[in-house]
Amino acid sequence: MANPVAQAGREARQRHGWWRSNRFLILRRSSQLLILLMFLSGPLWGTWILRGNYSASLLLETIPLTDPLMMLESLLAGHWPAWLVWVGAAVVLVYGLIGNRVFCGWVCPLNPVADLAAWLRRKLGLRQSASLPRSLRYGILIAVLVGSVVSGTLLWEWVNPVALMGRGLIHGTGEGALGWLKGLVAAFGAGIWLIVALFLFDLLVVEHGWCGHLCPVGALYGVIGSQGVVQISAERRENCTRCMDCLHVCPEPQILREPLLLQKGTPRVANETCIACGRCIDVCAENVFEIKTKFHYSGAKK
Repeated sequence: MANPVAQAGREARQRHGWWRSNRFLILRRSSQLLILLMFLSGPLWGTWILRGNYSASLLLETIPLTDPLMMLESLLAGHWPAWLVWVGAAVVLVYGLIGNRVFCGWVCPLNPVADLAAWLRRKLGLRQSASLPRSLRYGILIAVLVGSVVSGTLLWEWVNPVALMGRGLIHGTGEGALGWLKGLVAAFGAGIWLIVALFLFDLLVVEHGWCGHLCPVGALYGVIGSQGVVQISAERRENCTRCMDCLHVCPEPQILREPLLLQKGTPRVANETCIACGRCIDVCAENVFEIKTKFHYSGAKK
């Protein structure tokens, strides 16, 4: 029998304790905070660990990191990137190949905003959503790339909320609490209303609306990591009690239908839309899910 949406994860907390039922959530928040602090280490403490922003940065003044969508836009707009940009894109491509949309779940600064909206939806019982096809994000990705060709500009970067959120957090520093708050307001500028609009869209209009339906950055990472090595697997799916807690919290619940509910084929959640957030592992009282590599042979019942 399905559990109430607002109580998703309660059985896991009662059975396994608070840490084990929240470990991947805490690890993801730690990862996101650590990366932000690496950006802030220069302006705050004078030691640059990451210089730049979420679109293009330099790790330890040596290793470049480049948003692959920004580089594609640059190429299509007729601007040949410098060699450092190519190297940075190659580095990002490697970790994209390792773990599907790991960037979306473990790095993206907008992810906590989307998660907060989803959490509020569950607590407030706001389950009625407008309907949008999840394939829309791929249409937007194509439109962005075609638009860059036509306009000769990096079209998406004018409105990219992921880059906007990162720039606001990185450059919004100041002395003292009041100075820090003023710095944030100045760094975000009018762009803060775009972040607020996306939060309200997720909360009131479409569940996981931005990340799950519209974001072209996530769409491209999904394409890159479609054959990612690290994958979630419903390894002990025969233990599933249909409590639905994993589907309540998963940003892409449709990908659990075949391997878990229908129990067809491989138990691997081998879908390019999985962001490998691990929340399904956290909230499952029956320990159905595990993290495996794609080379792992599963003996799960079919």
